[in-house]
Parts: sequence; C-alpha cells; structure tokens
Amino acid sequence: MSEKKSSDFTLIFIVTLLVIFGIIMVFSSSYYYALAKNGDAYYFLKRDLIWALAGFAAMFIASMVSYKIYKKIAPILFVISIILLLLVFSPLGVEINYARRWIGVGTITIMPGEIAKICVIIFCAWFLSQKPERIKSFFKDVLPLLLVIVLYFGLIIKQPNLSTAVTVSAIVVIMMFAAGMKFFHLFGLFIVGVLGIAAMIIAEPYRMKRLTSFLDPFADPMGSGYQVIQSLLALGSGGLFGVGLGRSIQKTLYLPEPQNDFIFAIIGEEIGFIGCVAVIVCFMLLIWRGIHIAINAPDLFGSLLAVGITGMIAVHVVINIAVATSSMPPTGIVLPFISWGGNSLLIFMGSMGILLNISKHSIK
Repeated sequence: MSEKKSSDFTLIFIVTLLVIFGIIMVFSSSYYYALAKNGDAYYFLKRDLIWALAGFAAMFIASMVSYKIYKKIAPILFVISIILLLLVFSPLGVEINYARRWIGVGTITIMPGEIAKICVIIFCAWFLSQKPERIKSFFKDVLPLLLVIVLYFGLIIKQPNLSTAVTVSAIVVIMMFAAGMKFFHLFGLFIVGVLGIAAMIIAEPYRMKRLTSFLDPFADPMGSGYQVIQSLLALGSGGLFGVGLGRSIQKTLYLPEPQNDFIFAIIGEEIGFIGCVAVIVCFMLLIWRGIHIAINAPDLFGSLLAVGITGMIAVHVVINIAVATSSMPPTGIVLPFISWGGNSLLIFMGSMGILLNISKHSIK
C-alpha cells in the first residue's frame, strides 16, 4: 500500500480520450443550434473547453488527495447535499422548461442533483464499511440505506427529475449488492422499485406520454415522438462508417439540443456504427478499470467508493445509449465526458480523480 505507486495510466488515457472526443462532438453537434439560439456558433465549444480544463484540474487535485479523507467527512457531505437539494425550492432555485433543478447565484448555476450522486456514493461507502456484517440484516443496514434512497428520491423527484432520482437509487443499490446484500433483499428492492416507478409514470400525464411515445414514437411524430424519431433517423443515416464528422443533417435544427442527451445519435450519424462501437468499447474499458481498482483497493471503504463511482458511470452510459436507440423512454441523462454540461463533466472528472487516488493505494 505504497503512496509512491503511479496512477492508473489506462484510466487517465481513456478519460482524456473521451473528454477530447466529447469537445469535438459538442462543437460539431451544437454548431447550428448555438448559431440559431445564441448568435455564436462557438458558444458551447468555448464553454465546454473551460469546463474541460476545470475538470482536468479537479481530476488532478482529487488524485492527489487521499481518498481516506472522504471517510471522515462523509456525514458532512451527506448533509451538504441535502441542503443543496432543498435550496432548489428556495428563491435561489432556477426554473427552466417547467423544472427546478438548478441553483443560481449571478451567472453561475449548479445542479444539486449531480452533486448528490457523488455525495451519496461517499456516504454509502462510509456507512457500509463501518460494520460490513450488517448488510446481511435488513433492519440494521438495508433499511437505513432505503431511507437514504427515499430522502434523495423524494427531493429530486419533486424538481421533477425522475431520471436523476432513479440513477441515485440505482447507484446505492449497486453498492449494497457489492457489499454483500442478500439476493432476496435485492429482488424485493427491484420489485418495489419497478412498481413505484410505474405508479409515478401513471400518475403524471407527461411521463405517461413519454412511455407511449417510446412504445410507438410514430403515433405522434410531430409531438412526443419527435425527438426519438429524429434520433433514430440520425443513427440510421450514419450506416457503418457515418456521413462524415461535421456533416450531420439532424443537428441542423431537426434534433432538439443535439449536444445534450442525444449526442450519441449525432455520433452515430457522423462516424457511424463503427464510431458508436468504439465509444462503447472505451466505456467498457473504463468500467473494467474501475472494477479492477475496486477489487484491489486496500480497504472496504476504498473498494465500495470505487464501485459507486464505476456504477455511476455505467448507469449513465447504459441509460443514455438506451434512450438514443429508443430502447427505453426518453430521460435527461447525459453521456459521461461527452455530452454538454459543465456540472456533470466536473463531477465525473473529479470522481475519476478519486478513482486514480484509490489506484495509488492498490494492493497490487
């Protein structure tokens, strides 16, 4: 467990590659949208470059700070994340497209839901590593973490932001499973979760509309099914090798905000099936390195912390690509390191720095 071990070079290389590729794709996909909306074709590119530089700084700093310090401040981070989520509903909250998911101070906005993800990972890693044997007991370990899930879920769904609420819940369950939760408890959580999500979808007309548009997007091609249809058209137009970088048709104001949730569709259109597979392979390698670091972490806290961070990346990738390919109803989940979004990029890259620090302490 020497501090002199070097960071995981493979992890650094993959993250750097994905971020650089993301900058290129954000510029390519946002060119016409930025020109039409902001009068500046380089609007998103310039901001993405700034956030990327800040992300690399965050990754470097986090890689130099011992991950063990997070164990000492885990409860504090938990409280801070809850306070930030509550501030969304205060006068500081910013409403965009009928949703309050941001806190604004001047020209700066932060998204507490993104911060909550890393805070809940650190808190759960601390809680589960305190007394590892408790995870076998429903009342001693499973139930308290269920209450944590309910608290985060309730605050985030109120925004409303079902996709982030589900993501946070999935991360906690992944960590509980890695800690040794009984399969019976896991199965029970899965059933309750599915029933709960189904109830919330039925209760809200706009969520129900998203579900029906997913089942048959062509039933309302100019309404609820429009974005999914444009995404499928982009992917289908790309073929095997794509139409060429920068030559997408769907980004010319057909696919709404193509630099965000549906950037994978533009990737498919411009660099084709081969490009999509290459991106997926990069994420698979990243997840593999995360699992490797988790397995070789020197203590349970470090191992669960690595599991949580890796699980967060995996959940985002699976949901984002599933939405872009119309394999699940549309949600607001970004593609890590690639989609436009300063808050998410900063959190993801800072999380990679934590993974790098854990790798420095690895047992082999």
